[in-house]
Amino acid sequence: MVRGLREPLWAQSRARKSIQLWGIAVAATLCISSQFANAQDSRPIKTARNDPAAIQKLGDQINQNTVAIMSGNPNATYLSIAYDLSSVLDDGDNFRILPVIGKGGGQNLRDVRFLKGVDLGITQSNLLNRMRRTNEIGNLDDKIVYIAKLYNEEMHFIVRSDSNIRTLQDLNGKTVNFSDVGSGTQLSTHDIFEKLGIQAHEVNMGQNDAAVALKKGEIDATILIAGKPTGSTVKLKSADGFRLLPVAYAKELQQDYLPAVLTHADYPNLIGEGEQVDTVAVGAVLIAYNWPKGTDRYNRLVSFVDHFFPRISEFQKPPRHVKWRETNLAATLPGWTRFPYAEEWLQKHRPKVAASADLERKQFNEFVAARGPASSPLSEGGSFEEREQLFQEFMRWKQSRGR
Repeated sequence: MVRGLREPLWAQSRARKSIQLWGIAVAATLCISSQFANAQDSRPIKTARNDPAAIQKLGDQINQNTVAIMSGNPNATYLSIAYDLSSVLDDGDNFRILPVIGKGGGQNLRDVRFLKGVDLGITQSNLLNRMRRTNEIGNLDDKIVYIAKLYNEEMHFIVRSDSNIRTLQDLNGKTVNFSDVGSGTQLSTHDIFEKLGIQAHEVNMGQNDAAVALKKGEIDATILIAGKPTGSTVKLKSADGFRLLPVAYAKELQQDYLPAVLTHADYPNLIGEGEQVDTVAVGAVLIAYNWPKGTDRYNRLVSFVDHFFPRISEFQKPPRHVKWRETNLAATLPGWTRFPYAEEWLQKHRPKVAASADLERKQFNEFVAARGPASSPLSEGGSFEEREQLFQEFMRWKQSRGR
């Protein structure tokens, strides 16, 4: 009878298997829990999230490796140039370019001179000379250095299509937008108008607002001095009632300005195919404050040069702004001192820089040969204006080959 009360063997076997599986599961759970507990115990007590020293170290690294550059408004070329610097050179927390929206060349010069936290700025070469002459922000000779000449900025003279204005001189007594207060456009337009004896009623607004005001007849013209093609001008169309007018390369302008042209390729909606609009231009320059050697701010500029100069060729390819193709690091700015380390870098790498210049000279010779007899301005009898015009044609030819 006792034997009959016992479970069948198959049932006993199933029970034993269940107990074994349960035991394995418990053991596995305990093992996982133990491993998790050990992992928890083995983690550092202090992490970057709760360790003030680690956070401070990260903050110091980011600040030491970040270079702030004053650029321009979203419709101007300066911001595109600064953004290109950021796109090409940024390397996480190891190095970073911080583009700062600015008011343009005039204010940028003031900001580099006075504003804390600004390392670099883009301005116009004629404004450096003007500020030096007027001494309005103090002696700049020992305060401002340049890193490199960048490109030329063209003057854009825009009126309504139905306007009877044909030349800058016709702006006497007219209401003209000189762009934002403190911008390079405003200060350079002051300079140009003073040299030419033009007295206009000045207003100041951004170029998008100026286009609206121009169309409504609230102003007679708007001026923009920026590297072509500019975002605001590209939007304008002849069909909408806008027109780009030429600016004569008058004798009074030849000391601080260069002759230039705007073409159909630059503004297909404003300039007919095969046509061009003559204008004047001024050089854009990358400047910095003249920090004492060995200081933190000086070392930031050293790091910038080490990142920027070796990679200049990357800026001269699409999709970067076409104006980079005008940049020649070896070009000098007469009367001004280059940042010492930048000069040292160029001297150290002179063979490579010279090779680049030789390539450009070879390309120029190819261009001249292709033009044949039309290259006469290269002769000793050719005027400065003719040679500069030829150079501008070469730059357009070079850009077309680059595309």
